[in-house]
Parts: sequence; C-alpha cells; structure tokens
Amino acid sequence: MSVPNRLADVVTRHSRVVILALLLTTALVGAGVSMVDDESSLEQFETDSPEAEALEDIDERFAAEGDENTTSVQLIARGDDVLTQESLVSSLEFQEEIHANESINATLVENDSITGVENLVAITAITNEQVAEIEAQSAELEQREADLETRRGTLEDGLNETVELERQYQAELAAGDEAAAADTEADIEATLTQAAEEAELDDEQTAEYTEFGDQAREIEADRWALEQQYDDPATNPEVADDYEALTESLEDVYAGATFGVLEDEYDQLEADSEQLQEDQQALEEGGDERPSLEAQIEALEDLDEEEFEDALTQTLSEDGDGSGAALGFMPTSYEPGTTEADARMTLVSQQTGGEMMGMEGGSGPALDAQLDLRELANQNEQEYLVFGFGIINDEIDRSMGDSLAIVGPLALLFVVIALSVAYRDPLDIALGVVGILAVLVWTFGFMGWAGIAFNQMMIAVPVLLIGLSIDYAIHVFMRHREQRETQRISDERAGSDATREQRETDGVDSTVRGSMTIALAGVGVALIWVTATTAIGFLANLVSPIGPIREFGIVSSVGIIAALIIFGALIPALKVEIDSALEARGWNRHKRAFGTGEGRFTSALTLGSTAARKIPLVILVVALLLTAGGVYGASEVDTSFDEEDFLAESPPAWTENLPAGMAPGEYQAKADLEFVNENFQRDDTQAQILIEGDIADDGSLQQVADAQDEAAATDSVYTLANGEADIRGPLSVMEETAAQNESFNESFHAADTDDDGVPDQNVDALYDELFEANEDAASSVLYRTDDGEYESARLIIATRGDVGFGQTTDDMRAIAGTIDASGTGDQRNLDAGPGELNAIATGDPLVNYIVEQDLLDTVLQSLLITLVAVFGFLTAAYWLTGNSATLGAVTLLPVAFSVSWILGTMHLIGMPFNVLTGMITSLTIGLGVAYSIHISARYTLELERQGNVWSAMQTTVTGTGGALLGSAATTVGGFGTLAFAILPVLRQFGIITGLTITYAFLASVVVLPTLLVFWTRYFGPDVSFAMSGATTQTPTASDGGTETEPNATGDDSRGDE
Repeated sequence: MSVPNRLADVVTRHSRVVILALLLTTALVGAGVSMVDDESSLEQFETDSPEAEALEDIDERFAAEGDENTTSVQLIARGDDVLTQESLVSSLEFQEEIHANESINATLVENDSITGVENLVAITAITNEQVAEIEAQSAELEQREADLETRRGTLEDGLNETVELERQYQAELAAGDEAAAADTEADIEATLTQAAEEAELDDEQTAEYTEFGDQAREIEADRWALEQQYDDPATNPEVADDYEALTESLEDVYAGATFGVLEDEYDQLEADSEQLQEDQQALEEGGDERPSLEAQIEALEDLDEEEFEDALTQTLSEDGDGSGAALGFMPTSYEPGTTEADARMTLVSQQTGGEMMGMEGGSGPALDAQLDLRELANQNEQEYLVFGFGIINDEIDRSMGDSLAIVGPLALLFVVIALSVAYRDPLDIALGVVGILAVLVWTFGFMGWAGIAFNQMMIAVPVLLIGLSIDYAIHVFMRHREQRETQRISDERAGSDATREQRETDGVDSTVRGSMTIALAGVGVALIWVTATTAIGFLANLVSPIGPIREFGIVSSVGIIAALIIFGALIPALKVEIDSALEARGWNRHKRAFGTGEGRFTSALTLGSTAARKIPLVILVVALLLTAGGVYGASEVDTSFDEEDFLAESPPAWTENLPAGMAPGEYQAKADLEFVNENFQRDDTQAQILIEGDIADDGSLQQVADAQDEAAATDSVYTLANGEADIRGPLSVMEETAAQNESFNESFHAADTDDDGVPDQNVDALYDELFEANEDAASSVLYRTDDGEYESARLIIATRGDVGFGQTTDDMRAIAGTIDASGTGDQRNLDAGPGELNAIATGDPLVNYIVEQDLLDTVLQSLLITLVAVFGFLTAAYWLTGNSATLGAVTLLPVAFSVSWILGTMHLIGMPFNVLTGMITSLTIGLGVAYSIHISARYTLELERQGNVWSAMQTTVTGTGGALLGSAATTVGGFGTLAFAILPVLRQFGIITGLTITYAFLASVVVLPTLLVFWTRYFGPDVSFAMSGATTQTPTASDGGTETEPNATGDDSRGDE
C-alpha cells in the first residue's frame, strides 16, 4: 500500500481518534487567539536604511529641551472669510473651551500650547496699545522735565535778581540811604515770594527757597564788601581764597535753591524715566509670558473697525513686526497683507508622555484628547478641520475593524451560497463552515503564540484562508462524491442489486469510509503539492525587507498548512462518522459531483479541451500576445506607500442599511488630508539634510547657503504665503537671532567680511555666541557635544504634500549632494576631510520612498524566487512520481502567463503596487499553480488509465475542472468581498486577487489543455491521439483504480483530483 493510501486509511479507519486529537490541538492552538495584539502604525513598514538611521540620529541630536515627546494638531478654521473680527474672537473663545476641557488640557504643553492667527493679531493689538501707552508716558515725562526746567529757571532767575538787589541794598546802606535800602529789601522779599509762586512751590518748598535766598544775600554781601576793599579780590593774594570760598558757597546755595528745592520731583522724574526704559526694553524683547486669553479677547473686542484692520494687516504683512511669522498659519494661496481668507490654521501642541504618535501609530491620552478636540470642534458654530496623527491612527484602527466587520460576514455568506450551489447539501455546507472556523482558529492562535500583531494586511488573511479552505473542501468532497457515483454507475451497469451491507461485506469500496479512503488517497498528493507550492509563494515574501510583508507570508503559510490538516483529516473524519451514522439510519448520502454529467457547466468546461484538439496554435498565439502585452504593462506599474492608501473614504450610502454591528463609522481624515496637502504644511512632509564633518570651518556656512538657494528653486519645496521657501537651518536661525539681539547682530555682520549675508570667518566663535543668545533655536539646527565641539548641523526643508515621494527624494538628494564631499547625498558617508562636509538627505518623504522601492524589490525578488522554487519543486515531484520532469515546466507556464496578465491589468486600471498588491506576483503563482497542478495531475492519471489523449482530457476538464470552477468561484467571491472593505488597500487587494484567481482558472482550463496536448505529443507517454478511441462520456473515476474501460491501465494506488 502506498504512503497516500496508508495516510488516508489512518484518517478514515481511526476517524474518531483523528477527530479527538485535532479538536484538542485546535483548543490548544486556539488559546493563543486572545494574545493577538493589533498594530496600525505605518512605521512598522519602514526598513533599515541609511536615511532611516540618519533620521533617528537627527531626532536624538536636535531635540530642543521641552520638545521631546510632543506632537502638534492642526486646527484649521474654514469659511467664506475667517479673518473677520468676530471670527478671530470666536476662535479665542474656542481656545478657552479647549483649556476648560480636562482631558484635552491635561495633554497640552506647559507654555504657549495653542497658537494661531487669532492669538498673533490679538497680541499685535495689545502690543500696539502698549506702544501707545509708552509713547504717551514718554511724552508726559518730556513735558514734566520741561516744566521742571522752567520752574528751576524761574527759581534761578529769582535768585539772580535777589543777588543783584542785595548788592544794591548794600550800596544804599553804605551811602546812608536807609529809606532806599528799606525799599530795596522789600523788593528782595517780593522777588523771592514771586519766584516761589511762579515756580508753584508749596509752603515747605517756599520756606526752603526763602532760606536759600537769605543765605545768598549774606554771601553776596560779604563778596560785595571784599570787592569794595580790593580792586580784584579774586586775584588778590590776601583775600583770593576767601573770595573763592564765598563764590563756591554761593554756587551751592544756587544749587540748593533750584535742584535742591525741586529734588523730590527730579527724583520721581528720574525713577519714572527708568521705569519707562525698562518697559520699552521689555516690549522690544517680547516678554516670556503671553497675554492671557481673556486679555486677548478683550483687546480684540475693544478695537474699532479701523484699528482692527490695521492690526490684522500689520500681523499678516511680509514686513510686519512678526517678520511674517503669522504667514506660516495661512494657506499658500493667501496674499500677504490682505484682510480676507477662506482658511487659517491654529497649532495645538501636546505632550505625548512617551506614547507612540505620528506615522508610528498612536495610543493613550494624547490620542484621546485629539478625538475629544475634534468632537468639541464639531460642536462649534465656526467650521473647523482638526488634523493630527492621533486622528489618522484612530481612523486607520477603526477602518480595520469596520472592514473586518463588513468583509467577514459577507465572505462567509458568499461561501455558504457558493457551497450551496456546489454541494447542494446542508451537512456538507456546515462541515465546510466548521472547517473554515477551525483553520482561522489555528491561524490566529499561531499569531498569538508567535507574538505577531494583527495589522492592516492581516485583514486579508481570513478572506484568503476562507477561499483556500473551501478550495480544499470542494476538491475532497467532490472527489468523494465522484468515487461513490462511479461505483454506483458500475453497479448499475453490472446489474447489481446488492444491498449496502452486502457491498461492505464483500469489500466493495463504495461505502462512505471506503470511498473517502480512495478519495483522500487520490486527491491527497495533489493537495500536498498545492499546499507546498502555495506556501512557497507566500514564504517567498520572507526576502522582503518590510516586516509586515514577511509576517503576512509566514501567517498565510501557516494558515495554508492548517487548511491542509483540517480539510485533509478533521473534516473528512467528521464526514465519515456523520455520513456513516446517517446512512445506517436510512439516509441516502449519495450526491453528484459539481460539473459532472450533462449540463451547461459541463459544456462550458469542455471548451478548453475542444480548443486543444481543434485550434491549439490559436490558443498559444493568443496567450503569448496577451502575455507580451502584460509584460509591457508590468513595466509601467507604479509603487505607492502613502498615508492615503490606509485612510478610508466616507462610507457609501448602502452601508447605512447594514445591521448595527456591521455599519461603519464616519471617516473624514482622507478628505482633510487632501485639503491640508493642498493648502498648508504638514509636519510629516518635512525633509531634512543631516550635515556632518567640519561644520565649524569658515567656509561651511557658504556651502549651506548654496544648498538653501538650490532647495528654494526646486518644485518639491513648500512655499509660504509670502513666496519664500520654508527652509530652516543654521543661517536662518542666525538671521532671526541677529534681528532680535543687537550684540549678536554686530558679531554676525563682523564675521561676514564680504557682506553677502553669509559669515565667512570666526564661525566657531559665532556658533558659541549663537548658543549664548538663543540656545533653544541654535540647538535645533546645530549639534554641540558636551566638550563644546560642533559635530553636525541640519537643514529642515518643508516639502509639498501633493508632490510624489520619488521627485521629493531626487530633489533632496541633489541638494545634499551639493554639500557632500563625495557628491552623493544618499549615503551616510563619513569621509570628509578638513574643511569638508558629508551630507545625507532624509525625512519622512524619503523614508516612505524607500518603502516604495522595497515594495518593488519585493515584487521582483518574490516573483523570481517563487518561479524558481515552484519550478524546482514541481520538476522534482513529477520526476519522483514517475512522470517526465518537463511536466513541471508545462504546469507552471500558464501560471507565468497569468502573472503577466494580472500585472498588465494593474497598469490598465491604474492600480499601483502597495503593501498588499505588492505581493500579487508571488500570490498569483502560489494560488494559480494549484489549479494547474490539479489539471496536470488528473490528466496524467486519466492518460495512464484510459490511454487516449482526448478521453483523458475530457474526463479531466469535466471532473477536476468542475471542482476547480467551484473552488475558483468561492475563492473569487471571498476575495471579492474585500471590494466592500473600508480600507482602500484592502479593496484594491480584493479586486486584484479576484482577477488573479480568475486568470489562473482560465489559464488552467483553457491554455493548459493545449500545452498538455503538446507535451504529450513530444515529451509524454506513447498514447493514442485517435478520435475513434476517445469516449465522449467517460465516467469520472477519480481514484484511477476502478477500471471502466477495457484499455484501462490504472494503478489502484495512483490518484489525484
């Protein structure tokens, strides 16, 4: 007894032991299902590359303090005009709502967590008001100073007149004119009183001033007396010192009578002047604390129409006080300085607390806060678009669940319907569904035990296994039915009236158990071959550098092997036990195999064999022409790894009628992403140039400047509303710092010896001063070690979201090449010598492009490996089973044709290679070769049994072809349900895989018969090609061991489908 017969005998003879063992295994493996985690991140698709390594180094080196573990949400206001006073005030009030929401506020960064045009305009209004106040205070101080000077002058004039009158008074006394002296003294008192009144002195100041006046009179009297005694007392040696002392005393009295009397007012004026200078300096430097939202709202509400328009224009002008910073919050279509716009952006900064965010996925409070923010925004009267990585990841996660909720039931429903048509037996349908569930339990249990996460690609696994499992089930069940039907026909022809018990006693193999033994022995070899070749096709994806594709190949292969075990042992054992029990109670379990007998299906299935007999050359020429066209189309297929591939569109209207458990949610991230790409800058579309080497060399900044100029001229670089390219690097940070810091400004211009705006000497010292003046900004573009050495710098280049990754990558590498000493820009060269630099282009767009290229490599490598491996396997298998090794090539050739056909179809319908469709080549071979194997194996079996090419072909296409049609229909239908998935990549995968199965089936029943006829003629056994020896209605002896024709030469041990 052959090995297949012995294995089949074990399954059927010890069916209860097999059932128990496999059910226990199912329970054990199924325990891992609860351990399966889900993973929606796009970072999992990234591969090891110099660009990815450089990006990681950038993240480690240039993260400014406080910027670690942060993410930003773009809150975009949209409407007819979002720059009105009411709209800006409304946005500020909405910011208050955001802060009032506990879940959102808990994730916001500590300082300046929300910034938008509304804040900048309000701050401009507040700043303008503060400037006006300072100007008013300055004018007031100037007036006070002038008034003080006037009053001081009045007091000084009064004192001058007093001194003159005192001289007159002394002269009158000396002349003995007492009356005149008395009048003069009265004039002196009046002069002091009048001066005090005109200087607006209070009583205390008046008394003090009068006292100084009396002191001045005394001193002047003494001076007058000396002048009367000596001609020139100032030069007379005898009295010069005394006269000088009197003069100095008089000066002190003058000072006391003017500045001394007004001292408190002068002190207050000086204090107020110093405070004004401090306030003015603080305003120029910009305070660390932003005005409160309440103050901002009040400031905007207090503006009249003209003041508001002035503040808005000032804020949004290219030459405004903010150096055009507000333009970064406006769409690219905005005209700087205008007062109308249909969109504006507000950035909300969050602390992620170390949780995964961005392209690498997201979970935790920050993600939940983004969802809460979107819900809060949707309740606002102002239309807001909320765009953040957390929202994208949420929609990807939900679309995975929603897709599975729709596709799973639809796939099972279709399978049940298809099996109802093929089986026409509720019990066989139920067994098929039970087998599918067992296969899925084995597969997902393996994922749990192996620690493989369920990602976007894994949604295709259940559908894939459902289709392939039913493929196995149909072949086993149809072969079992063929065997029982063949024996029944033989009995009828022999006129046998024996009962079932008698036939069992006589050892006739038409019983349930005996027929299943022969069926399994016949179809088992083909199923093992199919399993091996299909697993080879999926395992070929292990060469892919993309982790999820490798995992998909492993999981699918395990699932295929599980399908072989379940449908090759468990389900046949169950069927044997159940059918035997039912027939023992009088139930007739004889069923005709699908595609046998008379009917439209049978006629359709014979088209291939008829064409092989009548027009074989036409079939070959047409197949070759289609293949040539497919090869050309294959060369034109694009590759794609874009967030939009994973974002669901708004569900179609028909989904509203689905049951609650299947109805999908709302999706808007894809439309939002398109809007943001067209109008604003996204954080994840930034390219970066990592510059390493002697960056402190005096000529390094010139190289950086040249690279920036080239970047500004490329089409892929994002342009701000003011027309300037959005590029940030050491030079731009220096220019910003120089505009704010006078000391650094002097050093910056001193280092620029040729006045071209680029420092060319003392660069190392200039870097040091930059860190002192603006450390946060400097550390974002320059990396300084703990030893104070400058090792690397970077350029941050914002790129357009609507430009392809390929063009962006080429542009960025060209820019990096202008800096790199080797001129490459795409390698992590570290060979720069003194005065030289190395540079590599990196960033999310470039990393995504590398994923695209890895996808293309996966397509080509897996195709080559699968072709070689399957060819080798089939060649060896056919040779070991006694057939010509060339049959392996003939069997594989239609599959190779179908590969080119499917790639050509992808080009025609504009479908790119993505993370799922990128596996289509290996999948086409893995799935398609199964159809060819069944046809070839059955043909060689029938050829040996019947000895006539046309009889063997007729039996093959009607027997095995019918099973293939049923399995193809269920598999296509199963994959076709993916067309209803919410995820775009799944829809594409479902469509293209359904077409793949269709092409593989057509190639096996239309093209392969012609190839087999040619093979038989030139390489095969010596058999008859005569039509006279062909039977037109050959019973389908599936096992090949029951002789129904006189010239049968079959071996009972041989069998296939």
